Amino acid sequence: MSVVIKVENLGKKYLISHQRPERYVALRDVITDGTKKITKKILNPQSVLPQTREEFWALRNVDFEINEGDRVGIIGRNGAGKTTVLKLLSRITEPTEGKISIKGRIASLLEVGTGFHPELTGRENIYLNGAILGMGKSEIKRKFDEIVDFADIEKFLDTPVKRYSSGMYVRLAFAVASHLEPEILIVDEVLAVGDAQFQKKSLNKMEDVSREGRTVLFVSHNMPAIETLCNRGILLDNGKILMDCDVNSAVRYYLESAMTEYNTTDLEKRVDRHGSGKIKVVGFRVLDSAFDEVKFLQSGKDYFFEISYKNNEKKPCTNVEVSFDVYDERNSRVLLFRTNFTNSNLNLSLSDGKIYCKVANLPLANGMYHFSVFLAFENIEVLDYINEIAYITVDGGDFFGTGSLGLPSHCKILHEAEWHVE
Repeated sequence: MSVVIKVENLGKKYLISHQRPERYVALRDVITDGTKKITKKILNPQSVLPQTREEFWALRNVDFEINEGDRVGIIGRNGAGKTTVLKLLSRITEPTEGKISIKGRIASLLEVGTGFHPELTGRENIYLNGAILGMGKSEIKRKFDEIVDFADIEKFLDTPVKRYSSGMYVRLAFAVASHLEPEILIVDEVLAVGDAQFQKKSLNKMEDVSREGRTVLFVSHNMPAIETLCNRGILLDNGKILMDCDVNSAVRYYLESAMTEYNTTDLEKRVDRHGSGKIKVVGFRVLDSAFDEVKFLQSGKDYFFEISYKNNEKKPCTNVEVSFDVYDERNSRVLLFRTNFTNSNLNLSLSDGKIYCKVANLPLANGMYHFSVFLAFENIEVLDYINEIAYITVDGGDFFGTGSLGLPSHCKILHEAEWHVE
């Protein structure tokens, strides 16, 4: 197959400015602050430091080739450089160094509204985007009805797109990008804006595009979607390529790396959390039925999930809703335990304490899992929400009492059924 994208020694540098944050917002205060700075500069020129700038390389020394018909999933943590790669390939921004060679026309969907003129109607934007892709009017007209039907915006076709909801925007943008027959289709995480039905339809359309021999580049945190759609994975980390291989190996390495990192991070110091912080999760352990800590689980056994918390308010907190979610290695939620399901909301002590969630006869098949914890006050105020609080592996066990492990590659939940014939 011919090479349609060749990237050599690609790098993108940004200059980040550092200065003391301004706290003045009123015009009167801005003028006063400016006067003070001028006075200080006159009296003591050394006291006013110039604004400093720091170089930040979002990408550095990146090389890869993509063949015609490849379906490439680009994965990595936030800030790894995924979107930067797509913007460079889409010619939205220029590289600082290196070379990009592209054969064929590209359609990109990187963020809500990309490539649309807000004052134009949906109809006008379809023709505008087709023209940008180098298509003739008759060619666009041939695809027009199919685009409108896919986007499901017929009633709003002659409405300026600035009045569209984000979901309508994305539906139309994806419909245009995927139906106007580009040789290369580039899609970022933006599909997450759409509803579940539209996401499924979009993934099916990208599969159709790839079967037609066109090339697809897809960035997503949805690992099942990446594995379903793509045959190749590029894993980025801190602006460099960590792996470029078959998609299953890349996803497995990415998930195992995340497992190691999160399990060694001090929960109290984690900043990737949400909530008021009045009650804060500071520790997490998994205990067996004898209250001994375990590092892996077995199907069919009883476990306690221990959540240590810190009460920063230093006063009792009543009617606290606690949610404990379990996700599989593809980031799909497989179990959800919540106190308000069983009218079991908790009263927390005025200092530090521990919350225990007991799960009897663990119904999980072999595999790797991670957890999230959510604390809220009377379903009104989020106290703390932290995702990927820990990773753990289910390895072995005898849930059914027959030695069968089920089919972990097909289904993660184990449950007995009664069978008979008449």
